[in-house]
Amino acid sequence: MNQFLEFIDRIILTYNDYVGGYLVLFMLIPTGLYFLIRLKFLNVTKLWHSIRIIAGKYDKPGDKGDVNHFKALTTALSATIGTGNIVGVSLAIYFGGPGAIFWMWITGFLGMILKYCECTISHKYRKFNSDGSVSGGPMYYMEYGLKDKLGSFAKVLAIIFAIATILCSLGTGNMAQSNSMSDALFTNYQIPTWVSGIIITSLVLLVIIGGIKRIAEVTSKLVPFMAILYVSSILLILGIMHDQIPGAFALIFHDAFTGTAATGGFIGSTFIMTLVWGVRRGLFSNEAGQGSAAIAHAAAKTRYSAREGLVASVGPLVDTLIICTLTALVVIVTGAWNTDLKGVSMTIEGVETGLSRAGISGVGLHLVAVGLMLFAFSTIISWSYYGTRAANYLLGEKYIKPYRYLYGLFVFFGCVWGIDLVWHFVDMVITFMTIPNLIALLFLTPVVIKETKYYFSEMKKQRNH
Repeated sequence: MNQFLEFIDRIILTYNDYVGGYLVLFMLIPTGLYFLIRLKFLNVTKLWHSIRIIAGKYDKPGDKGDVNHFKALTTALSATIGTGNIVGVSLAIYFGGPGAIFWMWITGFLGMILKYCECTISHKYRKFNSDGSVSGGPMYYMEYGLKDKLGSFAKVLAIIFAIATILCSLGTGNMAQSNSMSDALFTNYQIPTWVSGIIITSLVLLVIIGGIKRIAEVTSKLVPFMAILYVSSILLILGIMHDQIPGAFALIFHDAFTGTAATGGFIGSTFIMTLVWGVRRGLFSNEAGQGSAAIAHAAAKTRYSAREGLVASVGPLVDTLIICTLTALVVIVTGAWNTDLKGVSMTIEGVETGLSRAGISGVGLHLVAVGLMLFAFSTIISWSYYGTRAANYLLGEKYIKPYRYLYGLFVFFGCVWGIDLVWHFVDMVITFMTIPNLIALLFLTPVVIKETKYYFSEMKKQRNH
């Protein structure tokens, strides 16, 4: 069995290293730049308007949908604020050097405009189920938005995306998260992985059986709490070591274009490795261009699709440009990046070192472990919703409940499988979603532009009245 898994792992790794990683790299950044220019930096110029929408200024109880703007955002954020913010950042630095963080920033900034585009058109092409709930996402805008341009191939593209979404829900949103949770519990508290697997699986099933409304209720409370807990601790460390922050930024900007010579446990990097790992882990962190968040935002209660797109654009700002940056700065200013540690151990070392400077010793391990538990758990429950929407699209409503139990089984698998295979599988299936989605976004550019113009013209009319 081990030899078979090693063989599968080698095939996946070959694809990631020589095909998938470069395809995403050469599509994601140019597509993001294209929309950034076409939409005139909308993610920056309309940021305050987006925040006011999230705060509930434009909520109308009579609008159709499952959840309000805030709950749609927290559901999407809970799917992205996960192990990528703690483990992914450290892995990016380990393999790509501090300069990889610069390319994570680029991915996050461009991700804001990509999230706007995909969530706007996802909301526009959403469908209502027999029970009144909403189904939406790239598979729907591929089939219905592209059928005039691509004919029968539109349906093929939608099916490919939906299958990839199921694979990704089992990998990115499930096994990668549960694996990190069980690994942290075993490393820090010597809890066997199979015990963690049973407990985590049971808790996940308790939440996801209730569908999007129960998931949204949990995430709307869990996301703000976990973000405040983790961010406040990181800010305490950075406040104490504030004199090291300029040097950390200088190192990030310098290494972004030059790479770094191997030192300590750091593998070493050429420019292209720094770029690839920054984009790869950035995409894992915020999922912009991947199309996953478009599934959650399609359920929002609003009559204006562009309004929900604006809400979605804030996601990468919070996830990548703020939370990932804070993790990276702690890892760099404390020197943890220059040790022989990898992944969550590197982050724990950074937080522990930083808190000890504040006279708080022995807390870093527990803080990172709790943060990882909360982040990863919220990601698992939100990705279950994405998977059910894809299963509904492919097989029909009657397969939603069986899928949830299958999803629970994969939570257990993630807890007990080796970490390398899990992460390699994650990187592979992300590309299976992202590449078809970026192709669809480019074809649907006229729809994005039309919805944007319509929304802001309506806002102007309302102000004039």
